[in-house]
Amino acid sequence: MAQARSFLNVLAALAAVVCFPGIASAAPENGWTLCNKTSYIVEAAFGVPEEKDITVEGWLKLRPGECKVAVNAPLEPKYHFLYARSSQAHRGGPREWGGRTELCIDPTGSFTLENPPECAPMGLEARGFRAVEVTSKVRWTTDLTEIENYDLDKARSAGLQRLLEEAGITSGAIDGNIGHRTRVAIGEFLKQNNLPASTSDDDLIDFLEQVAKERGRNVGFTLCNRTKNRIWSAIARRGADGWESRGWWVLEAGGCARAIDRPLRGTEYYVYGEMEDGTKIRTLSKASDAFCVGHAKFAIAGRDQCEASAYRTALFAATPPPTERKLVFEFFERDFAKAGGNDR
Repeated sequence: MAQARSFLNVLAALAAVVCFPGIASAAPENGWTLCNKTSYIVEAAFGVPEEKDITVEGWLKLRPGECKVAVNAPLEPKYHFLYARSSQAHRGGPREWGGRTELCIDPTGSFTLENPPECAPMGLEARGFRAVEVTSKVRWTTDLTEIENYDLDKARSAGLQRLLEEAGITSGAIDGNIGHRTRVAIGEFLKQNNLPASTSDDDLIDFLEQVAKERGRNVGFTLCNRTKNRIWSAIARRGADGWESRGWWVLEAGGCARAIDRPLRGTEYYVYGEMEDGTKIRTLSKASDAFCVGHAKFAIAGRDQCEASAYRTALFAATPPPTERKLVFEFFERDFAKAGGNDR
């Protein structure tokens, strides 16, 4: 792997060079290596085949443009499994990389487990993993990518630009090209946080991640589940172009999800919840505002004639107005009507 370098030293030496040098040129290591060719910090979980089961482990943090060995050699020439999620530092909701093989994970912290037949009874959650056919016992590499199709160098540069923006420092376009605005933004961030010019790029990315996370906690719209059951949640609001509704956020018992990770504008916000109660579904008892919801993940403009657009109408409840451009809404057992006859 590439050694830590000083951002300012690199920038001073290369001036107008558009990307950082040589992670891609590092000699590949033995084992199953994961390479992050995205502009996001990602956390990876991976499944390794054993004699009769799959051992799942997480989380392996990969900075933009970074490669790490997930499984040491010798490798079993069999299908391995991979799921990854973006860091909570990034705005716009979580990004996920996965597939169709459902395995259990612990979303709250590091874990190693032999995949159980059911996740929920053990306090775990199911995620769709991508099956990766490993055919070498010595060395195998799997890339995590995004639509821009960055190489490792460009991914690292774009990741830096993205984190600067999310930490509140304007750095220009997120394109993987380090120009004057990005260099100025780096210098401004180092100065604001009393960081030395010798700060390595890895340390700078880690520091930016923490600043972006803290900044994100103080804004936006968060949904929390204070019941003992799973809740499927959605929100609605009046946006710049009119009414809109979005969902679903699956809230496990005691869990939270950030539906909007930017400072809130306006005062009218609404929530919808479907709580699983055995085989039945309970909805909010004091809900009277109609919006559209989808059968799968959705973002819907408008609130009229839902069924004509292959959606369905659901009754949302108004929230209290945001305070200092942020809002936390908590679902409690008392908020839901008694179980009816509907199955989800």
